[in-house]
Amino acid sequence: MEAKVNQRSLNFDMTIPFGNEREANIAFNSLRVDKEPRRSGLSREMNQQDNKLIVKWEAMEARMLRVSVNGFLDHLALVTQTLAEFGPPVPIDTEIRQL
Repeated sequence: MEAKVNQRSLNFDMTIPFGNEREANIAFNSLRVDKEPRRSGLSREMNQQDNKLIVKWEAMEARMLRVSVNGFLDHLALVTQTLAEFGPPVPIDTEIRQL
């Protein structure tokens, strides 16, 4: 995690490792649907790289950055708990053959 402050905005970067690329992809697809409101003065960019999620925030106000990061962490906790509860994901090849 890395926080940077420049004259105009606050930046916060986070990398979240998962057990494998499939779990990272499930988390990415679950978390990317929650977009930041346009008028919030905040932007969030999320990417998946192998088994990692990389999230970057940029905000004009510390309060907006804190609220967004906290909300994201709440959703991330829910996703990781769900992955743990249901066990490792079924490989994509297996899913297709069973259908």
